[in-house]
Amino acid sequence: MAENQQSPLLQMNSLEHNQLGKIEIAPEVIEVIAGIAASEVEGVAQMRGNFASGVAERLGKKNHGKGVKVELGEDGIIVDVYCTIKFGVSIPSVAQKIQDNIRQTLQNMTALLAEEVNIHVVGVQFEAPKAEFEDEIEV
Repeated sequence: MAENQQSPLLQMNSLEHNQLGKIEIAPEVIEVIAGIAASEVEGVAQMRGNFASGVAERLGKKNHGKGVKVELGEDGIIVDVYCTIKFGVSIPSVAQKIQDNIRQTLQNMTALLAEEVNIHVVGVQFEAPKAEFEDEIEV
């Protein structure tokens, strides 16, 4: 790798020089942390993924980074979250809680600060109606 190319791993800066070596975190790890933190928030129905992640989940592989995109910019980490919100909740309130939870979780787990946490609400999930004839079906 040429010296002027940016590494795909995120290097952590410590307050003191560590003689043991350096710590590097892959952007995929940041995506997983942010995805779990976002899905923990009450009011989030699901995270948006693509076709490949949907097929992988049906085959039994859980994709915790689904719906999260991480960019390593010059100013810091930029996190984009794509999610579906449950019907009836306050979207601005849930979005603020997602931002706060992601920032706090990243700070606690990696000691890194997110420059931006952008929330993209891509849908609203309505409750599935219960079967009207559920009692009549019993035999």
